[in-house]
Amino acid sequence: MKIVIIGCGYVGKAIAQVWTQAGHEVTATTTTPEKVADLERLATGVMVVKGDNPEALKEAIADQEVILLSVAAKSRSVDGYRETYLNTAKNLVSALEENRTVQQVIYTGSYGVLGSKQGQWIDETASVTPINEHGDILLQTEQVLLSGLQEPLKLCILRLAGIYGPRRELIKIFGSWAGTTRPGTGEDYTNWVHLDDIVGALKLIQQQQLEGIYHLADDSPMPKKEFYRRLFESHGLPALSWNSSQSSERVYNLRLSNQKLKRAGLNLVHPETEF
Repeated sequence: MKIVIIGCGYVGKAIAQVWTQAGHEVTATTTTPEKVADLERLATGVMVVKGDNPEALKEAIADQEVILLSVAAKSRSVDGYRETYLNTAKNLVSALEENRTVQQVIYTGSYGVLGSKQGQWIDETASVTPINEHGDILLQTEQVLLSGLQEPLKLCILRLAGIYGPRRELIKIFGSWAGTTRPGTGEDYTNWVHLDDIVGALKLIQQQQLEGIYHLADDSPMPKKEFYRRLFESHGLPALSWNSSQSSERVYNLRLSNQKLKRAGLNLVHPETEF
């Protein structure tokens, strides 16, 4: 199939290589010209495309059959999120209005749209209640795609837990926190998924032409207190302390259920979080 990846970063590069090796014709896009040479080793073709350019998007998706929208904001500013996620989605919907070749759009979103759920197991039927502007923008992005893309085009939204994997190991992300004190009690849950399992899910979604909303996390969400204890203990680093007199900065207190994707046929390579 002819597949275009809009935003070929950490996740996009991994799946681009797999799809190319499987015989698909993969076009990778980037906003950074300096990354073109690297992407040319992974994909059939490479284009420099910015999400704020509808005409460039229209050119990128011409004659394609599958679109993977896997953008990532370069900063955590609200404006950065709005430009990267929401505006790109709006422009993509506009670009698709005259397209007759695309059969499926896959969007890698975030479980951050769900908000806090008091530690409950949450599946795809749960209400979405973002707790900050970033989550609200991600929700608006989903809504733009859901309302703007019409049948027979299939839309699959993959809400991802926190991502880790090669060159993005958990100890690299959080190692500087060892021996420090963090706000909160550490009782709220954290959810993670390995890059290998994201690639597996994307392969499955494309092969089966899945549509709808799916959650992806490993099988072992755990309270942050347990997560950081195991992480630092496994690397021989000082334990983390908690200050319950301060509120936690980012609270997505829920356990993300992956059962819908498993019923569709996904077998996790890393069912347990690896430290």
